Amino acid sequence: MKTKLILNLWILLLFGLHSSFAKELMVLRWAADAESNAPYIFQDPKIPSNIIGFEVDIVNAIAQYLGVETQFVQNQWDGLIPGLYRGDYDIAINGLEITEDRKKEVNFTNPYYITHEQLVVLKGVDYIHSLSDLVGRKVGALKNSLAERILRAKGGINVLTYEGEVNAFVDMKNGRIEAVLVDAPIAIYYTAVNPEFVMVGQPIGEISYGIALRKQDTTLLAKLNWALDKLQKSGKLREILEEWNLWNFMMEKYLNDYSESNVPPKKYQYFLESVSKKSEFSERINLYIKFLPIFLKAALITLGLSILAMIVAIAFGLIIALARIYGGKLISPLAVAYIEIIRGTPLLIQLYLIFYALPSIGIKLSPFLAAIVGLGLNYAAYEAEVYRSGFFAIPRGQMEAAISLGMTKAQAVWHIILPQAIRIVIPPVTNDFISLLKDSSLVSVITMIELTKVYNQIASTYYDYLGTGIITAILYLLLGLPFIRIARYFERRLSIERRETAKLEGKIV
Repeated sequence: MKTKLILNLWILLLFGLHSSFAKELMVLRWAADAESNAPYIFQDPKIPSNIIGFEVDIVNAIAQYLGVETQFVQNQWDGLIPGLYRGDYDIAINGLEITEDRKKEVNFTNPYYITHEQLVVLKGVDYIHSLSDLVGRKVGALKNSLAERILRAKGGINVLTYEGEVNAFVDMKNGRIEAVLVDAPIAIYYTAVNPEFVMVGQPIGEISYGIALRKQDTTLLAKLNWALDKLQKSGKLREILEEWNLWNFMMEKYLNDYSESNVPPKKYQYFLESVSKKSEFSERINLYIKFLPIFLKAALITLGLSILAMIVAIAFGLIIALARIYGGKLISPLAVAYIEIIRGTPLLIQLYLIFYALPSIGIKLSPFLAAIVGLGLNYAAYEAEVYRSGFFAIPRGQMEAAISLGMTKAQAVWHIILPQAIRIVIPPVTNDFISLLKDSSLVSVITMIELTKVYNQIASTYYDYLGTGIITAILYLLLGLPFIRIARYFERRLSIERRETAKLEGKIV
């Protein structure tokens, strides 16, 4: 009996240790858009491979209280909530405002930050001080944000929406809009490093940021709220906000903490020193050299994705073309319908449907596979029409001659028509690959980090759209240049063969 009791105790102890290890190995997968700009989540100006921001610090602090590891998942801002229900990550935290309409779709934790909307105008503009002054004017705001809703609710304002606040500021600088309404953290950081912009007027509205998670994840919600409560009561949340220069009167009221600040805004100063400093040419070149590994990695992803997608497009496009030409009354209309539907709808919508809609019927593809399938099936419709033109370029008499010699229609197509058609369509197919290579930039909407996404992330961190844009353009050119050369080679080769064939036919005649 004593031996059995000791054995049971050992089992309980081992089980407890196993549970402890299992807890330590748990991973909290969290998503955000690293293109969202400072101070939320962005690339470290000095070490571009690292991501930093006050929300990064909050997630890490929560993970410490929960005793779990963290794993960051990049996703487009407006795809954060759909990505939750795909199961790509557990939580989303990226300046997501707690609103009644969003609360119908997801659960939110208690607020971790409360702020307001802020008007920003060009320096010297003295006729805009409030929402009323915006009536009849063009004003920018982030798409699907509280700022957009406030502007539209006011009425009489020409509201222009943007995928990112940085784009709105660029448009204001270029004179396309007269003001921007943004969340106060963005206004604080952007005006600090861009003296041509200034904040005007009083705080507008109230914004509460919360961590979003799936409706069914009630246990995780309770754990997150417990960790946030610990974060608030320990003073750690205030410390994080003060380090990023984000502590404000609204947070004082929310946390009932009116004590004097004693934490220097060191991370805010780090950002300003890293971004505001006027770089010498040599320093700028060294910075671009630092970017190169990130750009090259993204370029390889873009190239690999494009090649695999083009293989799908070529193979499936050939099947569609054959089905349209030789499929008969039953199959041919289906092929035509496929071509017209695909060519008549935007690639972006098709990617959304494949990535976000298919999981609702049990088909869940990884981001890389979804990108290949989306691009491949889209370009297959265009390739099918290219092949069809190639088939029709072959004289009909060749098919008739092959059949008269005893071949079946399938044998004639495979051995006589198809080889000639392929030679004809090689140049346009190569050109289509170059187009696909550039269209691969759209796959960033389904969490893929390819070349264009990396460009946007780095450019929005350093406010350098020219230098990083040139690097990105050069990389796209280098990726496409070999295929441009291949297309030109086959065009010359085929034109020579056609001229020689024409000469021989002339001699025979």
